[in-house]
Amino acid sequence: HTVSSLYRKIVESLNAIITIYGAAGGPERMVGPIEGTVGFGSGLHGWAFSLKQFADTYTKRDKAKCDKYIQKLWGDHFIDEAGKWSKKDGEGKTRGFCKLILDPIYKIFNFCMKSNDPKAAIAFAEKLKVEFTHLEKDLEKKALFKLIMRKWLPAGDTLLEMISIHLPSPVTAQRYRAEMLYEGPQDDVFAKGIIECDPNAPLMMYVSKMVPTNDKGRFYAFGRVFSGTVGSGMKCRIMGPNFIPGKNEDLHIKTIQRTVLMMGRYVEHIDTVPAGNTVGLVGVDQYIVKTGTITNENGKDAHNMKQMKFSVSPVVRCCCRAQEPSGFAQTRGGPQKIGKVRSYGAVLQRAKW
Repeated sequence: HTVSSLYRKIVESLNAIITIYGAAGGPERMVGPIEGTVGFGSGLHGWAFSLKQFADTYTKRDKAKCDKYIQKLWGDHFIDEAGKWSKKDGEGKTRGFCKLILDPIYKIFNFCMKSNDPKAAIAFAEKLKVEFTHLEKDLEKKALFKLIMRKWLPAGDTLLEMISIHLPSPVTAQRYRAEMLYEGPQDDVFAKGIIECDPNAPLMMYVSKMVPTNDKGRFYAFGRVFSGTVGSGMKCRIMGPNFIPGKNEDLHIKTIQRTVLMMGRYVEHIDTVPAGNTVGLVGVDQYIVKTGTITNENGKDAHNMKQMKFSVSPVVRCCCRAQEPSGFAQTRGGPQKIGKVRSYGAVLQRAKW
């Protein structure tokens, strides 16, 4: 039970940190595997699981049974060889978490890494409904272990399930987050649109990241629509982080060429995107360095969305210098593109030769 105790200590330590640094008088934000707010896995190898996923498997997705079964997969719940449960440890009894979750993972690991028996590993994985191609069956050791775990317990599925169950929707979240999102008065039409997540209100979109496209030197302006609706061919005000209401500094009025949905590696064109969704914009990357706020062309009273804060700062400094004065413009372009992609990067330029 050493591994199980280690996991429990990690969760308890995390909750202790949350208690210390959590807002006084704020909502309780304790996390736990039973509640479904803790997952286990390997980010390096791309696999993860939650108690709910295993409970769904063992109860064949019976919701009533699943809720009770989750309780048995964590804490002092022990199972014997006959499948009977008990809250007391004893001879022939194993903690539920170890028996029903860790044991199958360890078996796959031992088949792949210790005994180097890929046929046994594949046979065991196929019982878990993992499918293989002919080429994949030729893998061995670490490569086979990573493949089986990614197919059996893909990290993306675990993370998506936890997000869909526990994170509030934009409609819910923006009601209490609007004050932290918008720099302007909380009673103007823009703030009200953000609070209501209203697709018919004035447009308020925050561009948080520039994503490289297949076209050399061009970027998608990726961000979230907090209010209103953005669409292809729309003329808009692009307000950079240095924009001050009433002035024209760091302000551009341009047309959005296209709006696209960005789904991992895939990009799909879409005519309009309403409030509450993320979107990529084509044709505005020349006017946004890293982040910015986009609103309607006539939204002259709009203020900026608040800038994101990062807990890290650039720690690596590299000097780039053109071999000839005529190549300075090209030398400058590379660091500028890196600065666009990396939100926490800093690019300093000096024209001195």
